[in-house]
Amino acid sequence: MKIGTLLLALFCLPLLNCKQNNENQFVFFLHNRFLEAHPITAEHPEFGRVHYHEIIAAFEASGLQVISEQRNGNVNARNYAVGIVTQVDSLLKQGVLAKNITVVGTSKGGYIAQYVSTIANNPDLNFVFIASFQDADIENIPDINFCGNILNIYERSDSFGVSALARKNSSRCELANFKEIELNTGLGHGFLFKPMKAWIKPTIQWAKGNYTLD
Repeated sequence: MKIGTLLLALFCLPLLNCKQNNENQFVFFLHNRFLEAHPITAEHPEFGRVHYHEIIAAFEASGLQVISEQRNGNVNARNYAVGIVTQVDSLLKQGVLAKNITVVGTSKGGYIAQYVSTIANNPDLNFVFIASFQDADIENIPDINFCGNILNIYERSDSFGVSALARKNSSRCELANFKEIELNTGLGHGFLFKPMKAWIKPTIQWAKGNYTLD
């Protein structure tokens, strides 16, 4: 469901109904760069089709309310993040608890999510960054500051994602929960094209407040 469509529906609910549903758990899902320039059905020459709808369905099957849209064109990550922060703020004003809002991003979507974390500067929000940190980011993107409950997932065979401990250590916000998962699927960057249990399950756990991933 697109961001604007879902939030319009939320705003149209009576205030009493909104209060009754403030325990709903929301996920903003931000896809990778490939879908910005290609239709949903397009095949990546190396990794195949992005299973966008299937990923969303996997989150929804766990009871999470998913807010997502296919971005068009090569969007500016920070500018797009500003719009997401506006949507997050709208949910908070509706009575949704910050701990029940999770921003999940794969690849470029993960960088957008990092900017959301920076701009929102809310330690109670949840974030899952997937295949979206490289060591050079500390120097090349110095304005990112992690804030919130952070889960970083990366794949050993993927050059586009590594441990983000360096960013954690350079961030000014005190992180109540920070965890990393290194996968070993052998699929390179292609692991995020599919709703693999290896990253979907811990993402759902994180969104539901299970910060130990038990």
